[in-house]
Amino acid sequence: MDKKRVKELSIIANKVRKNALTAVYSAASGHPGGSLSIADLLTLLYFEVMNVDPKNPKDENRDRFVLSKGHCAPALYGVLAEKGFFPVADIKGFRHIDSYLQGHPDMNKVPGVDMSTGSLGQGISVAGGMALAAKLDNKSYRVYSVLGDGELEEGQVWEQAMFAAHYKLDNLTAFVDNNGLQIDGDVSKVMNPNPIDEKFRAFGWHVIITDAHDFEKLLSAIEEAKATKGKPTVIIMKSVKGKNVSFMENNAGWHGSAPNKEQYEQAVSELDAKIAELEAMA
Repeated sequence: MDKKRVKELSIIANKVRKNALTAVYSAASGHPGGSLSIADLLTLLYFEVMNVDPKNPKDENRDRFVLSKGHCAPALYGVLAEKGFFPVADIKGFRHIDSYLQGHPDMNKVPGVDMSTGSLGQGISVAGGMALAAKLDNKSYRVYSVLGDGELEEGQVWEQAMFAAHYKLDNLTAFVDNNGLQIDGDVSKVMNPNPIDEKFRAFGWHVIITDAHDFEKLLSAIEEAKATKGKPTVIIMKSVKGKNVSFMENNAGWHGSAPNKEQYEQAVSELDAKIAELEAMA
């Protein structure tokens, strides 16, 4: 990937972050921290990796994406809007009673959403089912899913891990947003899921560890996942909760809190500055 493309993706990712923050601020509720930590990945998937078409969101041959940590819908809506699945202006309706943009993704109402999610552990299970369906139907589409590291505390995640390895679902790639924080604090103190890599290896998965905020490393990991045959792949992404907003970074308090007007304006100002800096680069 050349530097120009990295710059383009970085600009889009920060616009996705702005969209996510606008959603949460407009609703006065939501989950900004984990939305900001996955913005780079979602940008890479929707603008570089996945076979998707906003004009035909139900194309049976499209790649599928399942946001297993469904509370981070602001990030998913943010990238879908930037991709053209629906107007960016609709982001401000997030969680409003008359809006189709609910607090968690709804596949029946939101163009581009492949699965309704919210109850942790269930999204990755459905993703495994989608991948098996592709195998049974001799389809070439791939399935991608994002889990939170706190979500790994759900037993259903490990039932799915066993299922995916048993059926050799090499068309399934799971991403763990390993920012180390959940609503109650440090994941290692709440219910320690570590070592995450060794656990997935024990279940028969191909494991990759990479940087959630480096497009080139992320893309390399995804290409490695595509080339891996006979087993599913999990990409454990070392990420920063609240990425690119100074007062939100690495702060568990922003897991499920909405910014006030002053905080929102500061956050947007910081992201606008990053976008301007990127646009000024040669």
